[in-house]
Amino acid sequence: MGIIPEAEWDLDKKFLLSYFNASSKDWRDWRWQFKNRVTRPELLESLLGKTGLNAEKLKAVTSVYPMAATPYYLSLMQTPKINDPVLVQCAPDPREISSSDRAEDDPLQEDCHMPVPKLVHRYPDRCLAIVTELCAVYCRHCNRKRFWSRPNQPGLKTRFQKMIDYLAASPQIREVIISGGDPLIYDDPILEGLLASLRDIPHIEVLRIGSRVPVVMPMRVTKDLCRMLKKYRPLWFNTQFNHPAEITRDSARACHMLQEAGIPVSNQSVLLNGVNNSPEVMKKLLYNLQTISVRPYYLFHCDPARGCTHFRTNPQEGVALMEKIWSQCSGLCLPQYVLDVPGSAGKIPLNAMSKAIKNDLKKHKHFFDKFQ
Repeated sequence: MGIIPEAEWDLDKKFLLSYFNASSKDWRDWRWQFKNRVTRPELLESLLGKTGLNAEKLKAVTSVYPMAATPYYLSLMQTPKINDPVLVQCAPDPREISSSDRAEDDPLQEDCHMPVPKLVHRYPDRCLAIVTELCAVYCRHCNRKRFWSRPNQPGLKTRFQKMIDYLAASPQIREVIISGGDPLIYDDPILEGLLASLRDIPHIEVLRIGSRVPVVMPMRVTKDLCRMLKKYRPLWFNTQFNHPAEITRDSARACHMLQEAGIPVSNQSVLLNGVNNSPEVMKKLLYNLQTISVRPYYLFHCDPARGCTHFRTNPQEGVALMEKIWSQCSGLCLPQYVLDVPGSAGKIPLNAMSKAIKNDLKKHKHFFDKFQ
């Protein structure tokens, strides 16, 4: 499941191990995966061969928005084509720096809701802590790609202490989402230090981790990690599978290990043009998520962030797609299709274009118009 047999396409585990002169033990080591991320367009072109990628053209993109992809994630490619749904999510695209892209760097105005650096407080009862800007894979549709070239500024210790001070002085906050970047790039002791500091605040009742590691580097989820995370329940884990090819034996194992530690795993997909915006692909994704006991939580309409416009679809098309899904799938398979808007208004559900929802959209017409 996930990796196409060698006879059909040679960018599989065997090929990559040979290319990197690595062993199967190396492959299972998340530190090896992270260290050997493909970060240069010329290396990607060398690996993929005749896919239509042009390294020279892509260098202009990576000078603005860096690239990174783990060998594991690249091994999930199904075809040697530039429009492969895995490759599309991690390979730079000249459209990211198109002069016609009039989108904003920060469409959700997160920077305006940071009482201290990198702590986003948009809703009264919860905050989002951006503890790093680094990721195992830089997803090209990321709405925070504005941070990619500014890693860890200020340093984690200084940044996190300011967050703790603010949270300790804000008794209305009961939930903290630890995100980034991807917090699971940190070693267990560092990650535990973050969790322990938050758990020590009496009014923080619930912790949540946002990470794409089960999808792009599942070997990071180890017995030791799960044993440590279990101590900080109630702890919820949100990840992001966007395509059925990403649901493999390895990613399923990572999710099951978290679940066996008593940590619920939910999925927050993004509707992406050319990746999952067909009823057939979306239906298979949702079915496969249910099969591995991962709850389809949200389907986000792609944010109008600069460098992401080529991934965006029309909301009406998204609603039409989901209407087909709703009529065919069990309720346990169905995510809430939402449009995230700036400020505390939050996520507007697009599941049913009711009068009330249309009125909400009118209030945010300026923002909604960006999706047309």
